[in-house]
Amino acid sequence: MTASTLEQQRAGEAEGGSGGGQRSRPGRWRPRLLALFSVLVGTAAIGWHATVYGYWIVDDAGITFAYARSVAEGLGPVVQPGADPVEGFSNPTWMLLLALGRLLGLFDSGTLFGIPDYVLFPKGLALLCCAGILTLCYRAAARVTSRPWLATGVIGLVLAAIPSFVIWCFSGLANSLFALAITAQAVLLFRAVLDGRLLSSRVALLAGGLAAFAALTRPEGLIYAGSYPLVALALLRRPALGRSIRHAALSVAAFAVPVGGYFCWRYLEFGRLVSNPSVAKKQGLPGLDDLTRPGELVDYAGALAVLLLAVLLGVVLARRAWWRPGLVALLVPLSLALLAFAVLRDDWMAQHRFATPVWALGALAGTLTAVEALRQLGRRARAVGAVGLVAVLAPSAVSFEAAAEEFRTTPNISMCFVADRMGRGFNAYADMLGLEQGSLLLPDLGGSALTSRLRLHDMAGLVSARFADYIAADDKQGQRDYVFEEIKPTFIHSHAPWSELNGIPSDPRLARDYYEIYRYDYAEDRPPNGDWVRKEVVPDQATLAELRAYAGTAMAEIDQKAGGREWPRRKCGATLERGQTATGLT
Repeated sequence: MTASTLEQQRAGEAEGGSGGGQRSRPGRWRPRLLALFSVLVGTAAIGWHATVYGYWIVDDAGITFAYARSVAEGLGPVVQPGADPVEGFSNPTWMLLLALGRLLGLFDSGTLFGIPDYVLFPKGLALLCCAGILTLCYRAAARVTSRPWLATGVIGLVLAAIPSFVIWCFSGLANSLFALAITAQAVLLFRAVLDGRLLSSRVALLAGGLAAFAALTRPEGLIYAGSYPLVALALLRRPALGRSIRHAALSVAAFAVPVGGYFCWRYLEFGRLVSNPSVAKKQGLPGLDDLTRPGELVDYAGALAVLLLAVLLGVVLARRAWWRPGLVALLVPLSLALLAFAVLRDDWMAQHRFATPVWALGALAGTLTAVEALRQLGRRARAVGAVGLVAVLAPSAVSFEAAAEEFRTTPNISMCFVADRMGRGFNAYADMLGLEQGSLLLPDLGGSALTSRLRLHDMAGLVSARFADYIAADDKQGQRDYVFEEIKPTFIHSHAPWSELNGIPSDPRLARDYYEIYRYDYAEDRPPNGDWVRKEVVPDQATLAELRAYAGTAMAEIDQKAGGREWPRRKCGATLERGQTATGLT
């Protein structure tokens, strides 16, 4: 089917097969209603899957929430009042959206419809981003198929079935916004190639601008600066060599100006060229072994499903479908998404949180190629082929259901747990000691930054430049000396794996300077894990006994509940405010 034939077919469908004046209006509205319906159905399916995980927000998102609060309050890029400026966030655009929400009273202010807005607002933004992704998918499908609404609905259902996509889009992190930016760039290039507009200034500028937006949403977004130049190279024709080079340079410039400006501000403000979390996570150049990491996604999605995608891509490319150049343009950002997944250091969190753009672009490419492959078959063969596609995808659906249930039962550390245990709990310790000021060393900074009235020191290094430098240099002794000889925190909390990684709980200076308040019941051959208080702030043994009694009930109860099935998915009060105590938990 040629492009002109397709356009004629669409026009015929839009007219509803009638030229009568009374029926032309419904005919014009029908495609729009179907488009809206397909986007809404897909978005609803994704949102319904997200409700399976309740009010869960991952604790790392709480770090961005804390920075958004500080920016909205006019304190600048600090994790809490009085802290040193450190770029402890990796998602400036997402953080600014949250700060704007707070300024408008939609975030970090109270409840909306009985739901805490620290849950509803980021999840609502995520839902809007998912609707945006499906809208873009509709625009791509409308260019190559006569029933784009059907393709869009399928894409929505596929994305709704993938736990990795849903979990991390609705985790409170920037995944949904990042996937939206990458999908927008991919669809822009896809349509521009098919419309013969790739070598235009507008497309070059938009592609570079979207790459810049992606780079300011996630660090690996830098890689998408290559999308436009690579597409231009892949579809290069010798007579257009000069134009291709000029427009590729224009796209790179559109990317470099905002990103370069941000990097200059970052260096002037923080003294670094990369964000602090990148230093703490020791992100470096990938090795050959890292390039095999996309194989993890094959295992997750199912070998049969991935093989099916490869076959469909091969069929469309080999048979030279009229929209083959557009598919090439779509595969470039998809390939970059896979490369970015391989380059990033392996993450401790479950469900492949760096793969979100892969799922979005993979679902789009897979659905469009499946539609094309089925279109080339006769009516009866098409029905058999559709049944065959469902059968091949069935094992993946079963695997996805198991993955969703596993995460629902044992999600990654939640912001509410950290707010209760590390923020409100240590506030209660400080109140019992009558401390007006104090500090706390710990590895979990999300919920604690939103609720703690203590000065926080991050042994994980995400919001601490000194710790990040020590971690990057593998200087464990430097970390311990910094703790016991310089900052001398009022309280220390440590748990696995941090106790093993830095050796702070095993240092003899801990017993010299601190009382143990609470200890986790770990194996005897492992370093101690728990809570400690500096001896000089404890007035007498009776107060110490009171602290230990409180910890043995309140803290132990929180730790016990955290391992339960429902509690990690709960909300933790109407608001998260500095100075709240564990005794006020609801």
